[in-house]
Amino acid sequence: MAEEDYGCFVDWTQMGDMAKSSGPSKLDIKDPVELKKLARQGHWAKNHKLRAQVYQQLIKDIPCRTVTPDAEVYRDLMGGDTGKKSSTAIPLPDFVDGSPVPPYCLKADAVTSVHRVISCLAGQFPDISHCPALPAMTALLLHYSANEAQCFEHISRLLACNEPGRRLIDQTFLAYESSCLTFGDLANKYCPAAHKLIVTTAQDVVEVYSGWQRWVLGDLPFSHVTRVLDVFLVEGYKVLYRIALALLKFYRKQKAGAQPLEGQKQDSAEVKAEIQAFVKAIGSSVTPDKLLEKAFSIRLFSRKEITLLQLTNEKSLQQKGITVKQKRRNVQLALNPDTFSSEVVSAKEMRDIWSWIPERFALCEPQLLFTTSTHGCSLNRFYAHVEGNEPTLLLLRTCDSEVCGAFLSTDWEERKRGGNKLSFFGTGECFVFRLKPEMERYEWVVIRHPELASSIKAQNVEDEAPSDGQNLPVERSSADLTNRLSPFLSARHFHLNSRNTSMFMAGNVDSIIVGGGDGNALYIDGELNHGRTSRCTTFDNPPLCSNESFQVALLEVWGFQDAMASDR
Repeated sequence: MAEEDYGCFVDWTQMGDMAKSSGPSKLDIKDPVELKKLARQGHWAKNHKLRAQVYQQLIKDIPCRTVTPDAEVYRDLMGGDTGKKSSTAIPLPDFVDGSPVPPYCLKADAVTSVHRVISCLAGQFPDISHCPALPAMTALLLHYSANEAQCFEHISRLLACNEPGRRLIDQTFLAYESSCLTFGDLANKYCPAAHKLIVTTAQDVVEVYSGWQRWVLGDLPFSHVTRVLDVFLVEGYKVLYRIALALLKFYRKQKAGAQPLEGQKQDSAEVKAEIQAFVKAIGSSVTPDKLLEKAFSIRLFSRKEITLLQLTNEKSLQQKGITVKQKRRNVQLALNPDTFSSEVVSAKEMRDIWSWIPERFALCEPQLLFTTSTHGCSLNRFYAHVEGNEPTLLLLRTCDSEVCGAFLSTDWEERKRGGNKLSFFGTGECFVFRLKPEMERYEWVVIRHPELASSIKAQNVEDEAPSDGQNLPVERSSADLTNRLSPFLSARHFHLNSRNTSMFMAGNVDSIIVGGGDGNALYIDGELNHGRTSRCTTFDNPPLCSNESFQVALLEVWGFQDAMASDR
């Protein structure tokens, strides 16, 4: 058949309808927008030879470092050794972390070719230390290659991509682990129902999410993963997040009605295996078109914002000394019910709150910084005990036994930048919540309504603040804040059409405030005795208590202690 040039490694008997070529036979479009549209539509999906040619052109166009190994390098190195060794005689390098070579409709002896290509890549890219996705990506591209040397060149270009801000294949444990934390953050924000299911059923959420890349590159059926690769080569790494989030949503739908008993949790390995089995069998219930439709219906932030989150997670891992593969600590161990003690929340309620916080703090354990029962009702003592800690968790119980609070991303010491004026600071990772009478979290309104980030940059206006804190100025963006604030969800990276949508936290000698714009989510007076709550624009929350004016029975502030550091 005509496609044989790009199908010498293919077992056509396994291809089913994909063995029948139809549709267009060539593609001359260069416009990126049109190319993205065609990739999502599967324009070249029904013609094996055209898909191979499109892949070749897309990979050829990837900007790479000057010295990138090509097909000639592979031929020089491997010479006439082709086919002389079995795959068992050419073991995969340790950096693939035990990831097997997916069959992907390849001939049996093509697995040996994958091993050979990866073995050669290991020699040419000595800086690779952790790359579990490499076997799957190599097998996919070998399927559409004319020979091993061509496949080697294609993978080399993916690995050697040097376009600023473009990420294709994770090659270090730090990059891979940060991607797992980032996926957890995205699942928390964009798949709350599915994330809640994982939190409810699995002992270790971080461990479950550590397999997210494997779902896409390894477990997905060939007919589905090729459609993903079509879009990935055009749009990049963000596509993998989208597909994995869509798979999580479909998994949750399939599990609906089969919730475990309260308090009953499965071993994390069992949950991972369940998700893998679901993804492998997804072809019986979800078509490739339906999968992509679900993936691209999720309104993620821009690639820039995702990159900032990845960098933030990498920085957090580096600070914890996690740069090489090591045994992952169970996230539940950070909240030991035998030692955890709070006068506001139970250990179970604290675990629920812990499931909402950014993933990079999953290895931290709660550390009580301030409590009115010990330190008294003094705002000065409040600041003295909480300053120097970032982030913090504020919990309060009212005299009506209602419980609410806030996760605050930024050190309270930042309030001093406003001088004597009450100015807002913080990032969009802040959120407010209530636990009693019912549990509910309210995130930054821009997360739920991205359309509020308009194309018109908001003016940074600092007016004098009214005494009640109802309409405070937002702190000006400043370059010297880059290393002091979490870059992810920092308002200065958005074009906001109203400053009211980025009023996260504020404080002075008279009060502390969380959330602003047409009211405050929380306002607590200088004696830490009386408070108010109302709807605010920043979090679009209802009042967090049944009475908008309340008396504080107890207030606690918790910090995040590195559990791994405390073990060293």
